[in-house]
Amino acid sequence: MLPTDCPKWQSVYTYFRRWRRDGTWRRIHDALRAAVRRRAGRHKHPTAGCLDSQSVATTETAAPETRGCDWHKRVKGRKRHLLVDTQGLVMAVAVTTANVQDKVGALLALSGRGGAGKKLRRVWADGAYRSERGHLAAWLERHRINLEAVQPPAWQRGFTVLPRRWVVERTFGWLYQSRRLSKDYERLPETSEALIYVAMTRLMLRRLTLN
Repeated sequence: MLPTDCPKWQSVYTYFRRWRRDGTWRRIHDALRAAVRRRAGRHKHPTAGCLDSQSVATTETAAPETRGCDWHKRVKGRKRHLLVDTQGLVMAVAVTTANVQDKVGALLALSGRGGAGKKLRRVWADGAYRSERGHLAAWLERHRINLEAVQPPAWQRGFTVLPRRWVVERTFGWLYQSRRLSKDYERLPETSEALIYVAMTRLMLRRLTLN
């Protein structure tokens, strides 16, 4: 389903896979995020961010060992763990089986933030990530990152927009606008991660060229 002005799919996929493996997609994405932040008058290295996960269904093409069940969301597939800055731009992503706990996925995403997140000191998330003990708590303490849980009021019923957390929810909405990310169609989680960086690259290029 490539546009007609593209080369043969074998050539396109060869470059996509090569750039996925050597980190080219990630480097392009990070360079553009720094440019978008500078245009907004911000330092290229964020000091605060937001963390959340999203369970998405897979297709039969996904490798069986890369799928799981999120019984809370009633989704069979994979889970996207996103760390974004305060503008909703992706800092790191980890795609796991859907049955992986949020704290484990959070640790994967935070560990993969790279040099762009070296100044990160505060992260907002929901109550599922809060803990005084465990690997995530120890990792946050070791890297001097404060995780602040944003929870709805006890009297609240139904959906409500929560401070800070809405930023990462909006990013998930941006990703859903990409046909390839409306569901996880990929055989490997690594390919899913690369496509998220590609989708955000497209979004940031539009910002830089249209504004």
